[in-house]
Amino acid sequence: MERCLNLLIANDNADESNLISEKLTNDKNLYIIDKTTNGREAINLLKTKKYDVAIVDLVLAEVDGFEVIENIKNADSKTKIIVLSALSSETFVGKAVGLGIDYYMLKPVNADIVAKRVNDLLSKNPKSSAKLKSDGKGMEEKITNLFISVGIPAHIKGYQFLREAIKLAMENPDVINSITKRLYPTIAEKFDTSASKVERAIRHAIEVAWNRGKIENINSIFGLTVYSNNEKPTNGEFIALVADKMLLDV
Repeated sequence: MERCLNLLIANDNADESNLISEKLTNDKNLYIIDKTTNGREAINLLKTKKYDVAIVDLVLAEVDGFEVIENIKNADSKTKIIVLSALSSETFVGKAVGLGIDYYMLKPVNADIVAKRVNDLLSKNPKSSAKLKSDGKGMEEKITNLFISVGIPAHIKGYQFLREAIKLAMENPDVINSITKRLYPTIAEKFDTSASKVERAIRHAIEVAWNRGKIENINSIFGLTVYSNNEKPTNGEFIALVADKMLLDV
């Protein structure tokens, strides 16, 4: 018999929490679910129990979700964390990523998808947790979650440029063949900078991912061994790979 899995839902929206709880209760796994809309209460619960997964809203009563996440990390680094938030600013996403969350989902969320994400994170198959599908929230969220998985932080400049490059490559795949003449200048014009700065910032973002040692996540996402720790893709190669992956998952 499978053991019961402890799940914490700290969400400002009680109705949303109830829907997620209902979906998980009907799941094949056995969950013991604690729910709260209060950040202080969530922290108190963390003092009494270890959780397999914590679903955390960033906006909570008394104490915000960031402090709750910090307490989760201090209590048990093995706890998987899914953030649910209406906050889409790169500042908030970057701060959450920096705290070591596993998934960032933009509200309003689909309870079925949240339940699936919980099961993905608890799966013994690393590919299922690393391979990110669309949650119906558009390309921004898909790219954000892929960047979380491969270790590209939102606070660096290359994050914005790389995200824009991927979207451009999805809209027009031929742009990869003119990366210096079309892609970089287009991004540079949008962000009021130079093409050379765009190129360097994207290169830096890719190097950050490699230096963080999440190559296995990258290879799992693409479904094959693409690169090792000692070899990095060119900017164009990485943009093309991610764009192709996004298009396949549409």
